[in-house]
Amino acid sequence: MKKFIIVVGAISLLVVAGWLVHAFTTFRVNARSTRLTQDVESLFDGLQKYKEHVGAYPVGSNSDVARALQGQNAKKVIILVGRKLEQNGKGEFVDPWGTPFRFYFSDNSVLLRSAGPNRRFEESTSMDFDDYIRSN
Repeated sequence: MKKFIIVVGAISLLVVAGWLVHAFTTFRVNARSTRLTQDVESLFDGLQKYKEHVGAYPVGSNSDVARALQGQNAKKVIILVGRKLEQNGKGEFVDPWGTPFRFYFSDNSVLLRSAGPNRRFEESTSMDFDDYIRSN
């Protein structure tokens, strides 16, 4: 009987440990997804304000866009985004997984893309597609 209780206790501990790992992982994924949504909204607000004050969207790479929003533009206008966005060592805005965002501009619209949790930009038909894409 004593061995049975020990076995049941050990199995119970493993089940609880597995549940805790799953709960923690889910919490981290949800937190990063929420932060990604907030970052993207902040970037869109900043880019719209930039266009209103400067007259056009910024051009160039991710780091060029970051510098333009920080005042390195023709009108020396500094655009404040809602919260401090993460940047890598190259001065690029990065998503919660550390991958630089990709920006695509046309005359009247912006498309912003994050590689998502797997940190790879993929075609939308890929089985592993987890990219986040937002446009206006």
